[in-house]
Amino acid sequence: MLNGKIEQYLHSLIPERTGLIKEMEDFALENNVPIMEPEGIEVLLQILRLHQPQAILEVGSAIGYSAIRMAETLPGAKIVTLERNEARIGQARANIEKAGLNNRIALIEGDALEAGPKVAEHGPFDIIFVDAAKGQYKRFFELFEPFLAEAGVIITDNVLFKGLVAENIEDMEMTRRKRALIKKIRDFNMWLHDHPHFDTVILPIGDGVAISKHRGDKNEKA
Repeated sequence: MLNGKIEQYLHSLIPERTGLIKEMEDFALENNVPIMEPEGIEVLLQILRLHQPQAILEVGSAIGYSAIRMAETLPGAKIVTLERNEARIGQARANIEKAGLNNRIALIEGDALEAGPKVAEHGPFDIIFVDAAKGQYKRFFELFEPFLAEAGVIITDNVLFKGLVAENIEDMEMTRRKRALIKKIRDFNMWLHDHPHFDTVILPIGDGVAISKHRGDKNEKA
């Protein structure tokens, strides 16, 4: 990934967070809740500022951190976010209410792979942000891509998996499950780059962010 000194320098340039955002970051750190890394979230928010989406779908809400960050960055956007963990659902709802964003963030409860019909009621989406179970990335992409607006963008987090996708994992000590997950992420990255209807670039920021821009040919079959 990035040189350590460069990474520290970039991190030092990120504005200090305060209030609810800082509270959520501290809670996530203390309780091992997976939220987007500071450098990654800044890239995501900058993409949103450039794209100016009106409707966003987030796959994987956790405690509502990124949904709230996106809503605060884009005051005119509506966000639909999905979460299946009951404890996280309660925390996300409390945080969204505390942020005063109940009117712009809709939280759909349940397994994302079974949420297609509910998601369809809110689409189409200008941006789809995937930050959930990494082993299911391809299924998430295929399930929700039909709800993407013409020439929309799908952003996927954690596609470099702490740099392990570039390592010779056969020579490393790790569980069989972790090795299989790394292979799934590698396959997903290759599938993305070979997709006939998307142009994809992977940025080595945070834990790796894939940006997939639809070419605007949604009426053509893959």
